[in-house]
Amino acid sequence: MITWTEILIRLTLAALFGAIIGLERERKNWAAGLRTHMLVCVGSALTMMVSAYGFMDILGTKNVVLDPSRIAAQVISGIGFIGAGTILFLRQGIVRGLTTAAGLWTVAAIGLATGGGMYFAASVTTTLVIIILLILQPLEKRFSERFKQKGLKIIISSESKSLQVVNKVFQNNDLKVSSCSVDKTDNDYAVSFSFKNIHNKHLSQLINDFQSDADIKEVIWGN
Repeated sequence: MITWTEILIRLTLAALFGAIIGLERERKNWAAGLRTHMLVCVGSALTMMVSAYGFMDILGTKNVVLDPSRIAAQVISGIGFIGAGTILFLRQGIVRGLTTAAGLWTVAAIGLATGGGMYFAASVTTTLVIIILLILQPLEKRFSERFKQKGLKIIISSESKSLQVVNKVFQNNDLKVSSCSVDKTDNDYAVSFSFKNIHNKHLSQLINDFQSDADIKEVIWGN
């Protein structure tokens, strides 16, 4: 049987590991912050201990065969419900919360490791998670900015003008268009472009040309 002291150590460490990762998420004002990560980690640790030691009193009974991993295994699949709640689909192609969902899944695994007495593995994993979330994020942003496609959306009132806009963009040799689409709304036409490695000078000139056109209602620029 596991001692009361060992139970206290495992649950306390699980709370600590979850808090360390949760503080990083709390710093960015995510819905899953300090308390959520602590609860997930502590709950996973308790589940692991229940799975491993909670049925010691009936082990050895005739016709009773138990798999000590059966309850703990459900944590990995069950945490998906919480993770799904942190994912936000803002608009087409824009998804937020995947990192937080992956963090909750990893925190659950850390809790299981702590509840199983694998303190070193849980500590190393917590350290690696913090490194990934804090140190690698600036490098990831710098790297991704070099390859991120820029988008331009133009709102036009007439179909003929939308065709002129498309022709003007494609005839510009300084622009590398990766995709183009024309969508009709209630009374307007929305022409959307995606560009690769567009220079700021060419971008500013293009936007100024469109903004000075009286037939163009709105020009929207973004990633």
